[in-house]
This record gives sequence, C-alpha cells and structure tokens, in this order.
Amino acid sequence: MLRFLLHYGIHFLVPIFVAFYFFKGQSLKIAIVLLMGILIDVDHLFANPIFDPNRCSIGFHPLHSYGAIIAYTTFLFFKKTRIIGIALMIHILADTVDCIMLFLQSE
Repeated sequence: MLRFLLHYGIHFLVPIFVAFYFFKGQSLKIAIVLLMGILIDVDHLFANPIFDPNRCSIGFHPLHSYGAIIAYTTFLFFKKTRIIGIALMIHILADTVDCIMLFLQSE
C-alpha cells in the first residue's frame, strides 16, 4: 500500500505542488504540463504484459531507458524545454521510488 501511495503520489501530487509553489501566476498551465509527464508511460503498450506490478520500469521500457533519462536531464538546462524536463524527471523519480520499493519488498 505504501508503495502504491508513494508512486502515484509522486506522479500526481508532486507536479501540482511544484506548479503552485514555484510557478505562481502560471500554476494551472504548468500543472497540466507537469501532469502530462505521465504520457511517457505509452511505452508500456509495447511490453508483454502491458502492466506488471513486479517489474521496474527504469531500464526496461524505451522511454524509461538510461539514454532517455539523460536526454530528459539535458532538457532541464534549456529554458524552452525546462518545464518538459521537470515533468519527465518527476515521472522518472516516481518510477525510481517504485523500483526501490519493489526491491525492498523482495528482500
């Protein structure tokens, strides 16, 4: 239950918090963009099974690969892509926490 709450809390609550705390005046627009970071989960459609609660997404799905994560990190350094980079890195953070919890659960 804790794993579920952390994973989806980061996916949905952290983007809203970031938008309203750091982007006053544009909060709603930024929150929507940050929440759209979840769209990288489209790569789950290419996995078999599509959803496996015991699978770590990081390093498994193409948009969750280490190369993709490096690209998302570079987005943070450029003003035009910074918000998208934040959205994607929040998503990767959520999935990383999920992987850590999965690992701890298996021990």
